[in-house]
Amino acid sequence: MLELAIKGGKKYYGWMTFLLVIIGVGFLLYLRQLDFGLGITGLSRDTSWGFYIANFTFLVGVAAGGVMVVLPYYLHDYKAFGRVTILGEFLAIASVIMCVTFILVDLGQPMRIFNVFIYLSPRSVLFWDTVVLNGYLFLNIVIGWNVLEAERNQVHYQPWLKPLIYISIPWAVSIHTVTAYLYCGLPGRGFWMTAILAPRFLSSAFAAGPALLILCCLIIRRVSSFDPGREQIQSLAKIVAYAICVNVFFFLCEVFVAFYSNIPEHMDHIKYLFIGLQGHGAYVPWMWASMALMVLGIILTVNPITRKNEGVLAVACVVIFLGTWIDKGLGMIAGGFTPNPLHEVHEYIPSVPEILIALGVWAMGFLILTALFKIAVGIKEELRD
Repeated sequence: MLELAIKGGKKYYGWMTFLLVIIGVGFLLYLRQLDFGLGITGLSRDTSWGFYIANFTFLVGVAAGGVMVVLPYYLHDYKAFGRVTILGEFLAIASVIMCVTFILVDLGQPMRIFNVFIYLSPRSVLFWDTVVLNGYLFLNIVIGWNVLEAERNQVHYQPWLKPLIYISIPWAVSIHTVTAYLYCGLPGRGFWMTAILAPRFLSSAFAAGPALLILCCLIIRRVSSFDPGREQIQSLAKIVAYAICVNVFFFLCEVFVAFYSNIPEHMDHIKYLFIGLQGHGAYVPWMWASMALMVLGIILTVNPITRKNEGVLAVACVVIFLGTWIDKGLGMIAGGFTPNPLHEVHEYIPSVPEILIALGVWAMGFLILTALFKIAVGIKEELRD
């Protein structure tokens, strides 16, 4: 099936070349970072996690969002999702690979990742995060590839895949739950120290992941003869609508608890993000833009008239994806580290090399995703013919 990934027209090769150029630029800058150190980034003594980990956190959610097509299809026998389930699994594969890459580029010395395996510690949340991420990647590769191969041969997938499929459903929830525990297990960070952080992560995941999948489906319809299906897209849109509503509700719950309890440690982080603190407010316009984008996304997806218009739905998915990325990416990292435990404000601003390296990782993910989708769509077209 791999041969399908290298077959395409000028637009396909042009897109892949464009991604390779961005990857090349990012890789060259990463070599500079590897030589000079993390000093080329905006990280500091007060902010040890930055743009890389922000994207890692967000992409774990995108990967987990794939379960929203796997669960209805395999567990509840919703046949309509049979046309898009493989796309959701392949999106999860590309997302997890980007997650792992962001962790590697965030390390000053990538070889240090082996310390997690050399000095195994079940008490370490980072150890469990490594287990669930790599396990989820393995499950999606095995399940996705074998199911697609069975579909190409027009036979039912092997019985031994069934247990793996059932395991992958709670595993998808676990990858974002354990990631949330990395944050809320730090008692010195009031913004993260909340029991609702994992549910917040999952609600945003179930909005951003399916939103990106809808956009991919709409693009596939335009560039190929395979139609993922209107019913499938609308079902995903309803999932996005409910998930983004819950995500905003959870955030408002956090605001109420922080300000009703009147605890400075909890209030100052939200103040910094939305109104500024001690004369610093670099993220204020970003956070208000995030809230506006998510509210706009709610209006466009909850309303049946706008949701059923696929042009408007595409806009809604873009604004929801961007809104959740700002909220859970930039906002979660900046808000958690600023102010520091001594209530001092030292702002973190990503550097240009840091942003370009991150773009290189995103380009690598989209390169993998494009190749995987090319294989899946190619087989769907073969079966139709």
